[in-house]
Amino acid sequence: MTAWIARPGAPLRGRLRVPGDKSVSHRAIMLGALAEGVTRVRGFLEGEDTRATARVFERLGVRIETPDASERIVRGVGLRGLRPPAAPLDCGNAGTGMRLLAGVLAAQPFDSVLIGDASLSRRPMGRVIDPLSRMGALIEAEPGGLPPLRIRGGRALRGIEYATPVASAQVKSALLLAGLYAQGETVVREPHPTRDYTERMLAAFGWPIEFAPGFARIAGGHRLRATEVDVPADFSSAAFFLVAGSVIPGSDLTLEAVGMNPRRTGLLDVLRAMGADIEQTNRREQGGEPVADLVVRHAPLHGIEVPVDRVPDMIDEFPALFVAAACAEGVTVVRGAAELRVKESDRIAVMAEGLRALGCEVEEAPDGARIVGTPLRGGAVHSRGDHRIAMSFAIAAQRAAAPVRIDDVDNVATSFPGFDELARRAGLALEPAL
Repeated sequence: MTAWIARPGAPLRGRLRVPGDKSVSHRAIMLGALAEGVTRVRGFLEGEDTRATARVFERLGVRIETPDASERIVRGVGLRGLRPPAAPLDCGNAGTGMRLLAGVLAAQPFDSVLIGDASLSRRPMGRVIDPLSRMGALIEAEPGGLPPLRIRGGRALRGIEYATPVASAQVKSALLLAGLYAQGETVVREPHPTRDYTERMLAAFGWPIEFAPGFARIAGGHRLRATEVDVPADFSSAAFFLVAGSVIPGSDLTLEAVGMNPRRTGLLDVLRAMGADIEQTNRREQGGEPVADLVVRHAPLHGIEVPVDRVPDMIDEFPALFVAAACAEGVTVVRGAAELRVKESDRIAVMAEGLRALGCEVEEAPDGARIVGTPLRGGAVHSRGDHRIAMSFAIAAQRAAAPVRIDDVDNVATSFPGFDELARRAGLALEPAL
């Protein structure tokens, strides 16, 4: 276990490029592996989660080369070219990797086992297992639907029409990937639209697909064709600097080439509703995804009631939003975010625990929280093994009256390698604890 000491630093200035989008990086490796031909991925996130996905496909017989940092060459084997693994496939901390892989491996002619680290082994997989089982898959799990997942091969999958009870891009993506192999059509309907990275990328790899917000339809029987993927900067990683630039006086920071998928940027709308000064410039398309440079300047924030319909579009950004709420004037209310309870940690409980330790008044609800903006004091917090919690408290400490110790920060490498170095370059005071 390692720790940071964070304290108020300088205003954030200059231009930054955060690492590549994690969701796009996962999917680029997966579809590149299942495609026919050679796929080149530029801007690949060099994080533990995405590297774990790449290692899984290498153990399934896919040759993946690394000519330079943040670049991968994937020599696809086609839909039917994966080979039986000699050992369980380790997804590390990657919930996206495990859930999407379940969809791919359910259709293979061989058995496989998906395992993960201690954190991932506590995350429920039933929401993927149930619909895949309806398609004909046979997946065994521990009580409560927990990993490891033992996936039996040789099953003939059939397309289904499935209405997801909870809006989840991971569940939708797992079904669509299984649908590549299924007989007939696979249709997924969602109670709220979620990010459409898988749909966009399937189209880019040449698979016929029909999709709209909250809806996707594919049919089996086609081929994936290799392509080039330019991965935009990760919005979830940019989120920490959007909040920091908003709450640290004197800040004026530009974040370059940030992915602006409309199903991902709910935090941007919510921060603006709170009074944030964030401008989009240089809008363009990169690798089939909309991107823009984001200019964030300090502005006084005020509490709001977060619209429930924005929740699915910012589910990974809530730890950062909690920090913005703690630094805002007035009360911020979050509802409809029960999904936060089953992420890498119980993010509602862990953020509430940490903010209270810094003097903030937080009232938990089953699906959210009520946060009263308060001047923060110094203290000690624990990430509980959650990378986004650790980075969020590094931002909160910039507005604290005294230093904040953040324990258990090794996990940050799962999604944002080099965060501490980039943060210091931007102006944050963040250093390893002795």
